[in-house]
Amino acid sequence: MEQSDKQFSIWRRLLALVGLFMYLGDIGTDTALVFRYFHEEHYVWSGLTALFIITGLTVNQIFSYAWFLEDMHKNVMDSKPKRWYLVLHIFGMGILLRSYHLLKQGYKEIWGQETSHNQRSQNGYLKKGYEEGSSKLFSDTADLSMLKLFETFLESAPQLLLQLYVHQNHEEWSVLQYMSMVFSFFNLAWSLVDYRICLRKSLPQSRELPSALPTTVYLLYKLFTITSLILSYSLLLILSVYSTVGFTSLWLLGTIRAHHLKTNFCSSGVLELLYRGVIGAVLVFTFFNVKGQDTKRDMTVYYFFWTVINFSTPLLMFFLKPELKTITIFLVVSGVIYGGSLLGLILLVLYYRFLHSKQEAKKQYDEVDGLENVDGQEKETTPSTRRTREFIKP
Repeated sequence: MEQSDKQFSIWRRLLALVGLFMYLGDIGTDTALVFRYFHEEHYVWSGLTALFIITGLTVNQIFSYAWFLEDMHKNVMDSKPKRWYLVLHIFGMGILLRSYHLLKQGYKEIWGQETSHNQRSQNGYLKKGYEEGSSKLFSDTADLSMLKLFETFLESAPQLLLQLYVHQNHEEWSVLQYMSMVFSFFNLAWSLVDYRICLRKSLPQSRELPSALPTTVYLLYKLFTITSLILSYSLLLILSVYSTVGFTSLWLLGTIRAHHLKTNFCSSGVLELLYRGVIGAVLVFTFFNVKGQDTKRDMTVYYFFWTVINFSTPLLMFFLKPELKTITIFLVVSGVIYGGSLLGLILLVLYYRFLHSKQEAKKQYDEVDGLENVDGQEKETTPSTRRTREFIKP
């Protein structure tokens, strides 16, 4: 199989399995922490941990089921199991259902690829139908990756912040807590890379899988910038729990910004408002392109304030809480914040200056949400293709 062929390969199935393992590990360890904190009578920590889990699951189920209904309405998939899908989503199993469906269809694609290659090559109609099925399969993969990305910034990133705060400020040390932070971190990293790979492969403008170097630089740039910001947030929480008011304000600003840009990601007005709220949550932790347009100015403004937060927070701690000067953990965290911030900025410039295809970006990022422009007229895209137009440049 050529790399440019849109076929769900064995390698792609292994990636999906790894992503599923990360997701289950993240949810499982966080759920175990809820019961541990409750047993130790840390009711606030237990409640907050549970709140992040429930928020991520609930939002994901809403979007996942809505997308299933949209695909059924467009006759992209069978509408018979609608009630069964609803029951599974009520019990928070939307991502598991999509993973099962994706792996099952992927197996059929691989089997068909190995047993029907000659027939497809000789019959143009069958070959076209098979390629369309493969393209749909990758669009479904991008849908699943997008849902995991939602879950990452609604559950994993806030959870990582909470556990860092508990760990640093209250000297709570446990294997389960470390496991929760490790799974949250790797789930965050995996979601970013997996979505980028799936998206670029599913879009018609991108025929090749992204090479290792740009993907690695992109991953490191995101991890350094996000991790350093989360550590800064954790120090602000140690300085004052009222920093949560500031975090809430950042979320509101991000949501208002998305509303101001008039995103058109969902077919329903209510879902669109929810989507803009998700955007606000993502912007609390990282920058991404909301409307598929030139974002140099917006990115510059975002990372200016990001730099101010990261470089001023350790200094505030140093002057306002001088008793922390001799604590090793504070010195280590401050060093990671400064070092991670500097490396993140360097990798950001390196990625967008040398490794990011500007011509390809112009084709992809300037697309209007949910519409294609053909000969001066707007043409509606398929649900899965339309959904992949957002988050192209997270």
